[in-house]
Amino acid sequence: MLFLKHLGRLLAEFGEFAWKNKAWWIVPMVLVLLLLALLVFVGQSAAPFIYTLF
Repeated sequence: MLFLKHLGRLLAEFGEFAWKNKAWWIVPMVLVLLLLALLVFVGQSAAPFIYTLF
């Protein structure tokens, strides 16, 4: 749970940075990186189940 608190704080700082510096290009880049990390995490946990099918 502590990890999610720190992740939320980090994302809030990215948002604040983008808002103050008008750096809107950083928002899609952060979102893509988060989605990629989520894909790796989900793929890593699903691998044992896929191996049993073959």
